[in-house]
Amino acid sequence: MKAESAIKNLKAESTELEQSSFGLSALSFPLRIGFDGKRAANNLTGLGNYSRSLIMTLSGQFPDNQYFVYSSKVKSAKQIDSFFEKDNITLKLPKDGAFLWRTLNILKDLGRDQVQVFHGLSHEIPFAIQHTKIKSIVTIHDLIFLRFPEYYQFIDRKLYEWKSKSACKRADKIIAISEKTKADIVEFYGTDPDKIEVIYQSCDDSFKNALPQQSLKRIKLTYNLPDKYILNVGTIEKRKNLKVIIQALKNVDEEYKLVVIGKQTSYFKEVEKEMEKLGLSNRVIFLKNIPFADLPGIYQMASLFVYPSFYEGFGIPVIEALYSGTPVIAATGSCLEEAGGPYSIYISPTDVSSLSYQINHVLSNPSLQKEMKEKGLEFVQKFNSPNVTQQLMDCYKNVLS
Repeated sequence: MKAESAIKNLKAESTELEQSSFGLSALSFPLRIGFDGKRAANNLTGLGNYSRSLIMTLSGQFPDNQYFVYSSKVKSAKQIDSFFEKDNITLKLPKDGAFLWRTLNILKDLGRDQVQVFHGLSHEIPFAIQHTKIKSIVTIHDLIFLRFPEYYQFIDRKLYEWKSKSACKRADKIIAISEKTKADIVEFYGTDPDKIEVIYQSCDDSFKNALPQQSLKRIKLTYNLPDKYILNVGTIEKRKNLKVIIQALKNVDEEYKLVVIGKQTSYFKEVEKEMEKLGLSNRVIFLKNIPFADLPGIYQMASLFVYPSFYEGFGIPVIEALYSGTPVIAATGSCLEEAGGPYSIYISPTDVSSLSYQINHVLSNPSLQKEMKEKGLEFVQKFNSPNVTQQLMDCYKNVLS
């Protein structure tokens, strides 16, 4: 009953929102842009890093605009605190209580703040935003929960599907982070392809600069990193397919160890069993809770980055590796070729022998490593922040025109 009442009140107020808060013409400058800040204000990895990086680069490249980040709560952490220290980035917390705020009552705050365009950074936008003059954009990262439903709990899958499908229907524009994700939106939701714009992601700028030797030495000592190692970064879950790297490692030169960085899930037990069966427990190093500032150095010291995920929306770790000057081997079957480009190597995610062969081939061939590093770094410039940021700003202006 409480939810129904909130919906009725919101619909009753939609006319008032339209008439009161939007005396600005749609294309007045500077722009006032709102963002769903749930991840930016609370998550220290993944979509949190993506959200903060996107907003930060916008605020730096287009400093005259105002950027409002809406979240029902905020986590105290160095990287989040420093994010909100920017003069043109403002944290907005609920004025009228947190109940249903992100889905309904947030529209009151958007109206008060005279927001012209709202960007849902992760699969959802406020309910009934289409009944206001606020233009809306939603970013869809992937539809893996539909492509591989076995990886998700039933209730989670249905909730993700409802939110994302509804957002795609109601938003003025959809941003897909890869051509593969765009194709999935068209296939699963029947969305008009013309409503979808592909804007690739960049990664944090810290990956784009070589760290000084002193910093690398400190990082190596801090985490007791071996002289030669293969790197894998990502949640340790079945879809990420770490077990195939373990199986391939058996036939890789013993002087190379495997360093794995990522949150452990129940799948970790399968990985442990495989390591024990193959006698590889002493060749695999698991790192957890790595400070974000140290991550670029761990990439830069790796001999090779391996990412055999069954399915991704884009694959940020791949471009982090390329920017770090680290050769990449990734999997076919989703969008990783879009992220890794033509000078990375791709294998079937189930082909252990092919993965072993390609790892050995790269590690034993210095000239190939050099080419993969140089050509990979050249390719990945297409994802540079200024390019992506300009595309985003053009998207905002287009929906307002």
